[in-house]
Amino acid sequence: MKLFVFLVTAVFISSSYSQDNANLYDVQVTVSPIGERLQINASYAVPINICSAYSFITDYEASKNIPGIIDAKIVSRFGNKVRVRRVIEEEILFFPVQLKSVVEYTEVPYQLLSFEQMSGDAKFYKGTWKLLTDKDKTVFKYDSVVELDSVIPSFVISYFIKNNIRNRFEVMAKKAAQHKAVEVGTCK
Repeated sequence: MKLFVFLVTAVFISSSYSQDNANLYDVQVTVSPIGERLQINASYAVPINICSAYSFITDYEASKNIPGIIDAKIVSRFGNKVRVRRVIEEEILFFPVQLKSVVEYTEVPYQLLSFEQMSGDAKFYKGTWKLLTDKDKTVFKYDSVVELDSVIPSFVISYFIKNNIRNRFEVMAKKAAQHKAVEVGTCK
């Protein structure tokens, strides 16, 4: 009986540790249908300064290291506007679906990054990244609305996005925490 209690306690402790460890960066993700569109809200908190966070989020070509992003290349930069050509691959019903787009980002240094698809395979894609300081961490807050142009029913797409997107934000949080530190004095 003592062995049974010990094993149950050990399993409980290890599972609660792995759950805490799995959400080290307080990753929160919701995907909600709005008609044919999906609203995606996500956030995570990383122990880096706002300058490092902004450097990470505007390193557009490095986003290829995030699962599902096959390619990302800056095609133009004018003032605070940056256009990036991206290729994303989703697996829906075991079939790979590639989405190509040109997304224009508008940078508001150390605060906000708004974006909108200018051309591409989605019917609609628009949103923001906001950076907020919280004690010794920076909170990355992502909000977007997307409508895919697909013969696959939207409820099927919604199901697969909901199940895949959390992992992407977890990987982004981990990579942000590993991003090369930028000195606060270099922020302008």
